[in-house]
Amino acid sequence: MAKYLVLIYEDEASYAAATQEDHDRVYKEHVVFAENNGPKLLGGDALHPTGTATSIRKDSSGEFLVTDGAFVETKEAICGYYLIDAADLDEAIAVAKQVPAPYGGVEVRPVQIFD
Repeated sequence: MAKYLVLIYEDEASYAAATQEDHDRVYKEHVVFAENNGPKLLGGDALHPTGTATSIRKDSSGEFLVTDGAFVETKEAICGYYLIDAADLDEAIAVAKQVPAPYGGVEVRPVQIFD
């Protein structure tokens, strides 16, 4: 088995414009996803909007530059994630296809383990 990170990318503007009914429906879809894939799920959470992010980078002198917000502007941002345990990429993709992402999509990436 291997670990895979399923990153949920969504359009924050569409999500912000959604009704409470839409939010409740998506929440229920995530609950069903978790129930259907429980043994494979190692963790996961939703993230606050990119406006709450803080970016930290080293500048050319080695000092840290701390700025408010996400570093890049993009239409879709990472809004949440699931860490899953899967036999291979095909199984990880099969699980990822079930992740609710009505305002975007998902990305599957293998977790690199250092011994």
